[in-house]
Amino acid sequence: MKRALSTLVSTLAVLCYPALGEPQPKFSGMSYLDNGVVRIGINLDIGGAITYLSKSGSDENIINSHDWGRQIQMSFYSGPAPYYPDSGKKPNKHWTFIGWNPIQSGDTFNNPSEVIEHRNTGTEMYVKCIPMHWPLDNEPGQCTFECWLTLVDNTVRVRSQINNAREDKTQYKARGQELPAVYTNGAYYRLLTYDGDQPFSGAPVRRIEKVWDTSIPPAEAPGGPWDHWYATENWAALVRDDGFGLGIWTPNTFDYKGGFAGTPGSGGAKDAPTGYISPTRREILDHNIQYRYDYTLIVGQLDEIRAYVYDHAAHVTLPDYTFEHDRQSWTLTDAKDQGWPIKDQWTVTLTGEKPRLVGPSANWEAEDVPTIYLRAAFDTGSTSASISWEGAQGRRGGQVRFDVIPDGIVRTYAVPLFESENYRGRCSRLGLSPSTDGEAGRSVTVYRIGYVDPSA
Repeated sequence: MKRALSTLVSTLAVLCYPALGEPQPKFSGMSYLDNGVVRIGINLDIGGAITYLSKSGSDENIINSHDWGRQIQMSFYSGPAPYYPDSGKKPNKHWTFIGWNPIQSGDTFNNPSEVIEHRNTGTEMYVKCIPMHWPLDNEPGQCTFECWLTLVDNTVRVRSQINNAREDKTQYKARGQELPAVYTNGAYYRLLTYDGDQPFSGAPVRRIEKVWDTSIPPAEAPGGPWDHWYATENWAALVRDDGFGLGIWTPNTFDYKGGFAGTPGSGGAKDAPTGYISPTRREILDHNIQYRYDYTLIVGQLDEIRAYVYDHAAHVTLPDYTFEHDRQSWTLTDAKDQGWPIKDQWTVTLTGEKPRLVGPSANWEAEDVPTIYLRAAFDTGSTSASISWEGAQGRRGGQVRFDVIPDGIVRTYAVPLFESENYRGRCSRLGLSPSTDGEAGRSVTVYRIGYVDPSA
């Protein structure tokens, strides 16, 4: 506790308030939390991104800060791609494909994001910043980022939020979001995870061995610069040769990407070699959305990291989505909705030939969910729709068609997926495809989709 208090006093520039009438000083320097087990630091000069993480009493920093695209930080994606702001600036040619991409630390031209609010109570840190667009030169995002951090034993629990305020009100297609981006130093190069079909059973982990040759631009790297996998236990870790390192667990998030860039096993916090992990989820980011996610950083041996997830994660995740406040991470094809915020129901206008509502990544056994219940109102001009599923680990998916009454009245439909011989084994996603007669303005309003019978 003495160490934590002395660190707090010595590192917080924000405790020195100006006299009345004087300009507010810029937030700067490092701000730390230390609970005697782990020590974490955020850099107020670059948006409050996490730039330091170690065991308490150790000076071996796990986090890489070679450039402002590293650290542990928030990063969001939307359209258009490429993104040309009203200022007329053009993106760096290597990053044109990324599109709209505000990030917490700063941009590829070394302009840092600005912290506009910060608190450190000794047990919790809070930071709010105006992010920079990574591909552009000194172009702030029309949004703010917020982050709350607390320490519990050997973990850092983090809540992150984007508050969008874009002048462009276009509803762009869903993009994969980094939840968050995690970069480690070169010694932490062994990337391990579990992506098998027996989650939470103690089955052997798998090493991800993708290495990006950074002499090749990211858009030209064979297969992309990073590997992708389906983390059925919702975690991954970058560790040293002795098994010590950093794990990240993002609840109910299955799509992960990562790998190593440069020469594995070498380099410190300012050097180019780096390990990378990011849990990802596809989301529509409306012009005015407030989107929040939680994650936990776990410092320790690999078996400690996995044990923590086993103790805290939901081992069974059956599909069940209620659209009272948000989209529940569902996305759209050949369709659009009313935009943020979602209130009590999700109304989707069908705009193309093959409209589809696409569920988030999930993980369940078909035998545990024999029937999907849909509480919805169809105004489609067609008397049929279908519920589809995707199989996990390469298994075959399929769909079941069912009858609907297209009069705009809310009803509960029971769709017996078990009647399909293809509906077997582990599944990873649901979808809803309403048929339409093609008349403009056709829609479906959805209240709930899942394994629970809402009329029971």
